[in-house]
Amino acid sequence: MTVHFIGAGPGAADLLTVRATRLLAASPVCLYAGTYLDADVLEHCPEGVRLVDTQGLDLAAITAECVAAHERGEDVARLCSGDPSVYSAIAEQARRLDAAGVPWDVTPGVAAYAATAARLGRELTVPEVAQSVVLTRAQRDSTAMPSGESLENFAATGATLVLHLAIRRTRELAERLAEHYGADCPVAVAYRVEQPEEILLRGTLADIAEQVEAHDLRQAAIIVVGWALRAEDFVESHLYSCRRVAALDATQGPPSA
Repeated sequence: MTVHFIGAGPGAADLLTVRATRLLAASPVCLYAGTYLDADVLEHCPEGVRLVDTQGLDLAAITAECVAAHERGEDVARLCSGDPSVYSAIAEQARRLDAAGVPWDVTPGVAAYAATAARLGRELTVPEVAQSVVLTRAQRDSTAMPSGESLENFAATGATLVLHLAIRRTRELAERLAEHYGADCPVAVAYRVEQPEEILLRGTLADIAEQVEAHDLRQAAIIVVGWALRAEDFVESHLYSCRRVAALDATQGPPSA
């Protein structure tokens, strides 16, 4: 048997990959984080599946569920919100599974920031405005950030910034970021994006905290900051630009006789 770490995307049942739905349908056990998933996602599971909501479990209890399934010869679908490569804690879980001799694999999913950009109808990398996206988080009641990974260091680059696990500190973070991006820098907040309860907020670093507090958002939300969210007057990318076409024509020269 295998423990399949599966990216559940932003939580919408129709944004799982084909591979993800196939693995869900074939796994007698499903561990999922009820805080972040729409219940419709679980409809991909087979009849009689053992469903375990992990939001109240620690890593020891989660590992115990996987080991017990392994001993029964049953595959486990371990649903992770968004994509497992970011803030999914699979590193800790995989380490424990390795120690227990339980095999595992990973199926990617749609990252929350990608789903948010799609709903906003915005590209997060705009030529000569922002060509990098920084995925980071805020530190509160959590493990310490590595030295050098301060919010100010990231903001100083001018890159599009995606903040996870930060919604409860929106006001403080907006004030800090305004020193680098400017108070009028556009911001978007996405709560349960692509789910029935979805809330999309658009504003600036000057007013986004008021909107977040008015909606009483406390979890399951990401914050996107950067001028790419409002870019209108920008150059075309080199690949498609007239400048590139002209340069190619110039290097090719006149047609041969």
